[in-house]
Amino acid sequence: MLVQFIAVIFPYWPLLIVLALLSRLVRNKFNHGLNKYPGPLAAGFTDWWRFIDVYKRKPERTHIELHRKHGDIVRLGPNVLSFADPTAIKTIYGLNKGFTKSEFYPIQQATSKGRRLESLFSTLNEDYHAKYKRCVNSAFTMSNVVTYEPLVDSTLAVFIQRTKELFIEQDQRCNFSQWLQFFAFDVIGELTWSKRLGYIEQNIDVGGVVTFIGNFLSYSAVTGQIPFLDLLWNKNPLKLKWEALGLTKKVFPVTKFALDRAAERQGDVEEKSGGIDLLTKFRQAQIDHPEFMTDAQVLASCTSMIFAGSETTAISLSSIFYHVAKHPRVYTKLMAELDEAAATGKIVHRRNLEVSWTEAQQLPYLDAVIQESFRLHPAAGLILERYTPPQGIEICGEYVQGGVIVGCNAWVIHRRKELFGEDVDIFRPERWLEASPERLKAMSAAMFQFGAGARTCIGKNISLLEIYKLVPTFLRNFKIKMDCDDWKTHNAWFVTQREFWTRFELREYPLRV
Repeated sequence: MLVQFIAVIFPYWPLLIVLALLSRLVRNKFNHGLNKYPGPLAAGFTDWWRFIDVYKRKPERTHIELHRKHGDIVRLGPNVLSFADPTAIKTIYGLNKGFTKSEFYPIQQATSKGRRLESLFSTLNEDYHAKYKRCVNSAFTMSNVVTYEPLVDSTLAVFIQRTKELFIEQDQRCNFSQWLQFFAFDVIGELTWSKRLGYIEQNIDVGGVVTFIGNFLSYSAVTGQIPFLDLLWNKNPLKLKWEALGLTKKVFPVTKFALDRAAERQGDVEEKSGGIDLLTKFRQAQIDHPEFMTDAQVLASCTSMIFAGSETTAISLSSIFYHVAKHPRVYTKLMAELDEAAATGKIVHRRNLEVSWTEAQQLPYLDAVIQESFRLHPAAGLILERYTPPQGIEICGEYVQGGVIVGCNAWVIHRRKELFGEDVDIFRPERWLEASPERLKAMSAAMFQFGAGARTCIGKNISLLEIYKLVPTFLRNFKIKMDCDDWKTHNAWFVTQREFWTRFELREYPLRV
């Protein structure tokens, strides 16, 4: 009977395939009732639309345009909704709301001996995340982070000196985004292993890790739109099995880098850092929580520092220096604030004109410049995906069924005219100083560059420490001139800057009073 049935339908197999495909497309279109939401026509039928859009490397611009055209809710895929209303942040990313991360995140997991290294960022298991965070969270609180300031100072001093040697004494132009990433990477080396990694001293991509991370994030951004593809390539179960059995000698580069740095540093941490670096704290957490914190978690924590600790900070630093260089009025006003603070003793005179964390917190225009740079160019350039809880939930007055991917894109949220004014596409730090207390509170609540809720970037305070120290210190030492018409951006999940060429001049520092 079965053979006869197959014989009858076999001549029609092309038609059957077409019908199956059409059936799938129709089901996608009406999936979870999302057909009522506006968006690109193709996005309602297939995730390949967003795959291609991300592959073009400008999805943040696409999202801005779509929301300006269609409003607060836009459909980006058969099962994906993007929200532009800042009030959605509390619902989607708030505590105990029942939302969970999507399959986009595990793509970014490192591997070791054929096993995935689940990090705070990449894990989908909320219970695992809560336990993991309890183990390491104290290392990232601001009260602890300020104790790392001497380690940042050490790298900052070398960075200022090498900038003079490489780009002033040799009269060379600087690929500034790359140079800032080298700084951020060496800071991560100091903070994690009590040792700079050689990026600044050698002015090279040590071990090719910066290049690898850039390529890996480019892969993750695109593949993350159809996560199943990762199982066919990087996280192929057969490939991981071969690694576990030792049948392949290939090692995930970031994992190897972290292991090598830990081996180099073994035994001399107390001498170099007084035991304040992050690896010390991760290992202490292992002692305090042996039932959960294993060698794998320690390694995952270190690889996370490599992955996220340099890329996002370098992007933010590049944004700040770019906008200051492009807006002479802002530069003049900021330098007047720094000079006055130095003249009145708010900034103490130090070697390399370094500014402390505490001093930087007392400079309102500096803070406004940094916040405005965060606003116009946040690091992440895609929606931070979450699944709605099984029972469904109301978001911005709309009931959304369970199992739908929803999220917000900082590039969209940060251009909300009701909050930030009609001139949202213009760099104007004064908006942060002119706002009423109520408006300022709303603006600050909508800032999404570090995420929100329980999954807020755990390294946020470290990034802020680097930024608030480097920006004023660098500007007190050097004048920055653009040596290109404009930079180019590349959305690889994080919106990196390329071809940001600059030249530097030593600044004539006003006499102290």
